[in-house]
Amino acid sequence: MISNTCRYAIRALIYLAINEPAQKKIGIKQISSDLFIPQPFLSKILQQLAKHKILYSGRGPTGGFELAKPANSICLMDIIRIIDGNDFFETCLIGLGHCSDNEECVHCPIHDEFAPIRIQLRTMFENKTIGQLAEEIIESQGAKRI
Repeated sequence: MISNTCRYAIRALIYLAINEPAQKKIGIKQISSDLFIPQPFLSKILQQLAKHKILYSGRGPTGGFELAKPANSICLMDIIRIIDGNDFFETCLIGLGHCSDNEECVHCPIHDEFAPIRIQLRTMFENKTIGQLAEEIIESQGAKRI
């Protein structure tokens, strides 16, 4: 449903939100090591998020990454749009060229069952924020992790 790249992006943002109270940029080596994500791959992901103004990025001895806006204003759908795009929410699940909610159109055989699920997923991704996930992890005292 969402790519590994997108999963890594979400995990990294949650990590930054959890560590935000320290009010300092966190280096790529630290994030990569703590989350067990290959550093070159993570670096590309985080640069992409910085390009879209989700993160601040700095170089040099005081460089690293930090959230560019409050964690509670970054919803999961923001990340999915940046990393994976909207295809999952806008195209036919089995790849037919024409498959829409328009009743006059011919649908794929799974459309009627999948359409409500797609709407639920989109709603959840639009309503769940990085801040909420970070807070759940902190409050769980180790029962939930990233």
